[in-house]
Amino acid sequence: MASVVEYKGLKAGYHCGYCDSEEGKVSCGMWAHSMTVQDYQDLIDRGWRRSGKYVYKPVMNQTCCPQYTIRCRPLQFQPSKSHKKVLKKMLKFLAKGEISKGNYEDDPMEPTMEDTVAGDFGLINKLDIQCDLKTLSGDLTESFDSEEKKKGKSPKKGESNEFIQSQDIEEKLGSGEPSHPVKMPMAPKPGKGADLSKPPCRKAKEIRKERKRLKLMQQNPAGEPEGFQAQGEPPSLFPPKANKSNQPKSLEDLIFESLPENASHKLEVRLVPVSFEDPEFKSSFSRSFSLYVKYQMAIHQDPPDECGKTEFTRFLCSSPLEAENPPNGPDCGYGSFHQQYWLDGRIIAVGVIDILPYCVSSVYLYYDPDYSFLSLGVYSALREIAFTRQLHQKTSQLSYYYMGFYIHSCPKMKYKGQYRPSDLLCPETYVWVPIEQCLPSLENSKYCRFNQDPEAVDEGRSKDPDRLQVFYKKAIMPYGVYKKQQKDPGEEAAVLQYARLVGQTCSERMLLFRN
Repeated sequence: MASVVEYKGLKAGYHCGYCDSEEGKVSCGMWAHSMTVQDYQDLIDRGWRRSGKYVYKPVMNQTCCPQYTIRCRPLQFQPSKSHKKVLKKMLKFLAKGEISKGNYEDDPMEPTMEDTVAGDFGLINKLDIQCDLKTLSGDLTESFDSEEKKKGKSPKKGESNEFIQSQDIEEKLGSGEPSHPVKMPMAPKPGKGADLSKPPCRKAKEIRKERKRLKLMQQNPAGEPEGFQAQGEPPSLFPPKANKSNQPKSLEDLIFESLPENASHKLEVRLVPVSFEDPEFKSSFSRSFSLYVKYQMAIHQDPPDECGKTEFTRFLCSSPLEAENPPNGPDCGYGSFHQQYWLDGRIIAVGVIDILPYCVSSVYLYYDPDYSFLSLGVYSALREIAFTRQLHQKTSQLSYYYMGFYIHSCPKMKYKGQYRPSDLLCPETYVWVPIEQCLPSLENSKYCRFNQDPEAVDEGRSKDPDRLQVFYKKAIMPYGVYKKQQKDPGEEAAVLQYARLVGQTCSERMLLFRN
């Protein structure tokens, strides 16, 4: 199924949630009725981002707070000191119920302002995004049916209904998602379904004996220390590795460190496809929604009428991404997911993510403010980085973690630059540049071209707009044919602006709806 988008054009002069400017924000946007994961991957690699089904791109050299797409490279990622502190804090809490003292509210690594800020919510709510969906749905169905008939195929039953979904909450939001959520257990307890790919869990007493044995080994390199084996001690499960002591602990070691048998708390991370057809998504919906309301009101001071079920569904449960499950893809498939953090049987945080051909893209996070002391913003980002590494094992091209937008001019958004190594997207040539090379320029100017080669151009730019695909009057046609039927001079300007922003490849694959 092709992506179907409706370009809304340039929106200037609206409120910015980053600097609080009343009318400094400038962006271009489109309503995505449906979108393939490959098209969305290519769009975010050109500086686009989605909020629900609205896909927008800041006009970087005009907007008050330029928003640079940032990605982390999980395969080379090393947790910083403050990251390790957060992971250790979680382990202490799970193991012993310990709550570390200190001013956790001002944790510099805690995202206190999210990407999809109130300004965007307001804009998207006000936008006239409700073209006649029923008519469009019918037109598309007819067009695809006739295309399929030409090819001698009969359209799949129910495909037409799934193609365009209205904004109504009761409407089903997705189709074809994997029916089983992927469980990501936190620190399996000994003997209870432990992951065989990880070292077996051991009791603290065994670990102490092991350390003593290694110490004695170092003192007596000739062989096993006298009297040690006589105590009936089993041979070591972990033969000492050369230089092991110099090796820093990996992210996985820190996250999945084994917990004692009598741990105070149990944390489980579940991956649930965003679809009202998924039983687990459906059964946890009301709990997830209540958590969202609690978070928005406490952290963002939203009034209750601004965080209703409609807003929640539109922004965090309604995705244009079509779920795909190719054999060479990750086991969970591609698409939009909620990563739910269950502590002792209740949800304390939800990370909204998109799993795309080359990356895991973080959309939003909401959590229970009562658990702020666990720095859940940082913790969830580290879990998502580890999750990307896990997906990479099966799907080798999936090797990046996209953190949305980096806004250097907004101190509260600079925390994203601390997940290293990371890159920023050049807003002119769309190549990735290591963040260290970008920061000096950003200190001097809010808007920067990061590509240092003055000759470099946007390689994916629109070179032949006539090949752009248009969906008009129940028919799919190249723009070259469509423009001959148009009298309105403003129409050409809008289509060419869209072509320039999405690039040649997406303009030929996606269907641009015009009425």
